[in-house]
Amino acid sequence: MSNPAQFPARAQTPAFDPTQVLVLIAEDETEIAEILAAYLARSGMRTVHAADGEQALQLHKTLKPDLVLLDVQMPRLDGWQVLAEIRHQAATPVIMLTAMDQDIDKLMGLRIGADDYVVKPFNPAEVVARSQAVLRRVLASGAQEQSRVLRVAGLEIDLDQHEVIVRSDASAKKLLLTLTEFKLLVTLARAPKKVFSRMELLTSCLPEGDTLERTVDSHISKLRKKLEDAELSGVPAVVRGVGYKLLVSA
Repeated sequence: MSNPAQFPARAQTPAFDPTQVLVLIAEDETEIAEILAAYLARSGMRTVHAADGEQALQLHKTLKPDLVLLDVQMPRLDGWQVLAEIRHQAATPVIMLTAMDQDIDKLMGLRIGADDYVVKPFNPAEVVARSQAVLRRVLASGAQEQSRVLRVAGLEIDLDQHEVIVRSDASAKKLLLTLTEFKLLVTLARAPKKVFSRMELLTSCLPEGDTLERTVDSHISKLRKKLEDAELSGVPAVVRGVGYKLLVSA
């Protein structure tokens, strides 16, 4: 999701990686939201909760989730209004959650742009299965207007907006990176456990004309200092005699 698939001449379905998925649960009943969050977490997905329609739209705008589980009956803005506004902004997959099971309600949701429809009371495991199915379908078809956000090691890297945010439980700090620093970070984040040689990074990330491998060290040093200032230490990691990788652990 956050790392978009690139298809060769004979297309292959990209692997679905739940750990790269962020699900926005828009549900005013706290107990239901907590149950869904727990089940989604078991499958490896991360979640964020909105208790009303206005908060749902704000979180959708700022966090760019990969999937929205959207309750119809919510305060401030109902699910239909939220869905319509989301569809004005992006093609984020949306699964409607509602106690209404009339065909006209299902048709309304599909007409506005819902990807699926689950009627309450539901089995949380079924919601997880449907979420995975929708995400796989979107990934395989390329139908989603990709937000293209990489999330790894406390970093949130927006490839379209060229923005990097360091997130923790207590804060979210935006980094001001040069184009070269951004390219280096993206390259490392796409394969966070891979060790990249200086020559690989030089070739893929630095402007033409930069031919010295030690130039990579200079840019990496500046990038690491900015990450440390945002309270993310040890990133990128140095592998002596080889190069750099994003994650310290193997």
